[in-house]
Amino acid sequence: MAKKQMGLGRGLDALLDDLSAGTAEQNGVTEVSLYDIDTNPDQPRKTFDPEKLRELAASLKRHGVVQPLLVRKNGARYTIVAGERRFRAARLAGLQTVPVVLTDAADDTLMELSLVENIQRENLNPIEEAAAIKLLMQQHDLTQEEVSDRVGKSRPAIANALRLLSLTKSAQAMVKDGRLTAGHGKMLAGVTDPKQQTELAKTCVERDWSVRRLEEELRFRSMPKKRKKPVEPSAEMRDALGRMSAELGTKVELSGGEQKGKLVIHYYSKGDLDRIYRAIVGGTD
Repeated sequence: MAKKQMGLGRGLDALLDDLSAGTAEQNGVTEVSLYDIDTNPDQPRKTFDPEKLRELAASLKRHGVVQPLLVRKNGARYTIVAGERRFRAARLAGLQTVPVVLTDAADDTLMELSLVENIQRENLNPIEEAAAIKLLMQQHDLTQEEVSDRVGKSRPAIANALRLLSLTKSAQAMVKDGRLTAGHGKMLAGVTDPKQQTELAKTCVERDWSVRRLEEELRFRSMPKKRKKPVEPSAEMRDALGRMSAELGTKVELSGGEQKGKLVIHYYSKGDLDRIYRAIVGGTD
């Protein structure tokens, strides 16, 4: 049976309040040197977007660290429980100290807090998020439904995230670095042959396949052999699509061949649609 822990089902903010309230009354918010703080080796987030860190650093340089880090005393030093992204941005901003709140919560509670904070707040890549969810389930003997309550995501979203961990290492790497989306990964997870899965992942990247195009390919492969395979655009057509996309300033997709097919032009607002219309027909009517 899954273990129940008091207060953990009410969301991250409530949990943070619970952990910091008692110690804040005794110790308050303390300024601590950045050089006395260590990162958490069990942190599920392994990569931090450099551009987003620079943006946060610029904000911290201007306004300071508004939300204190939650830390735990470790001898003469401190270990981060929640707030590693703020810690890294503070170093980048050249700050010397940061505000912290001390907690002496139990190890299992701290582990859950760290995982939940990363899943909810830190914009993990899909593979890191899936690994954090799996670790949260294993460490606390939780069901997918219980994890759903804790991190504020639907149970199907939890299930789909966990499916990504069944991908081959090569396919996972493509999802990690953004060459493939989580949507691609979810579709590829249904391919049981590892070699075929990796080859399809590489094809998606090389030919810039959308999730829908991958879905069409998988649907074709599951059909009887007498069915026609989706027509693959020639190199000339792919080049034309690239030039058309650059000219219109938006994504352009082709389904079909040189004799017959469908051209899809994406737009993302009414203003965007008006701009594309004028680019195609000319004039300012």
